[in-house]
Amino acid sequence: MLNSEDLLRMIDVLHRERDIPKEILFRGLEEAIAAAVRKRLGVGDDLIVTIDRASGEIGVEDDEGEYEFELAELGRIAAQACKQTFLQKVREAERDVLFDDYETRVGNLVNGTVQRFDNDNLVINLGRTEAYLPREERVRGETFSPGDRIRAIILEVRKDGPRVKIIVSRTHPDLVRRLFELEVPEIADNIIEIKRVVREPGYRTKMAVISQDPKIDCIGACVGVRGSRIKAVIDELRGERIDIIRWSDSLETLIMNGLKPAVIHLDNIYADVDRHQAAVVVDEDQQSLAIGKKGQNVRLASRLCGWDIDIKTREEFEADGFGPPDDGEFQPPLDGPDEHESSGAEAANGESQAADGGSADLAEGAPSAQAGASDASQAEKASPIRAEKS
Repeated sequence: MLNSEDLLRMIDVLHRERDIPKEILFRGLEEAIAAAVRKRLGVGDDLIVTIDRASGEIGVEDDEGEYEFELAELGRIAAQACKQTFLQKVREAERDVLFDDYETRVGNLVNGTVQRFDNDNLVINLGRTEAYLPREERVRGETFSPGDRIRAIILEVRKDGPRVKIIVSRTHPDLVRRLFELEVPEIADNIIEIKRVVREPGYRTKMAVISQDPKIDCIGACVGVRGSRIKAVIDELRGERIDIIRWSDSLETLIMNGLKPAVIHLDNIYADVDRHQAAVVVDEDQQSLAIGKKGQNVRLASRLCGWDIDIKTREEFEADGFGPPDDGEFQPPLDGPDEHESSGAEAANGESQAADGGSADLAEGAPSAQAGASDASQAEKASPIRAEKS
């Protein structure tokens, strides 16, 4: 059996190798020795074993007083039972330490090495433990072999019997967020804020950013010199396309930016506040760009803005009953330089702000003083409904 010095040395080694607090190890050993002594002496559960943290001396006592007991008196069978109980306590303590450590890292990025396949799960070695990448959390088309380096987001941490089960993901939008935090120091320093990320894994991602410093271009900083920063992220995502847009608190500007690379005019966005929908009128040559392959571009833009977006050409928009009716009660803005001559300077200024990713709200602008009362009334009726995103 261990003497006092060997016992303290063993506690110290377990503490350093497995990162388990010494107090937990001492308590586990006290419980294991107490169970063995009770069985050996045939006494009740009131027997308590204490270990001096400094000297390693073992004390045994119950309601009747202290016992002078040496560990050598336990016998082989009781000593083996004590060892097994203590090892179980160590495993439970190690599981709790791992759980507490990784539970605080949910949503963070981890680096690992592909170790093996376990049915549909990809087992990743994280160093101290293993993580599982399920099939549904893998990007379609990505293939890995044992030994490959891999990055993923911690999705879930739970206790599974004597082990800790860590589930990671490569499809979560936060993977893109964390990768940009690594590549763009301005994001890590909170100078540039990632407002929202929407993603169709393996195909396309849209990320809205905003700069807290007007001197720093948020989009340029994320792209990097000659695209070096965004290229590093795209390489990690195996070629997934990434659109970086400028965030705006103006719904119309956000929709206009979100539908890029299609060219959208701010006056051609009609928001229905009650139904949380927006109709966007585009030129015929921009319709396919706005919709995207299999509707991908408009679908991601809708998720980014939080509104349903319906792309229509001018003919489709008027055919649906939104064109100029006979009674003249509703008239959407018309294309061309003659539109609202009295407020042409305001419209030009709004488009300039929108091109820079700024917020332009034409609905709140008053008609020009040169316009007559009838022109102001007509402009008010023709203006689309504006809604600021909450």
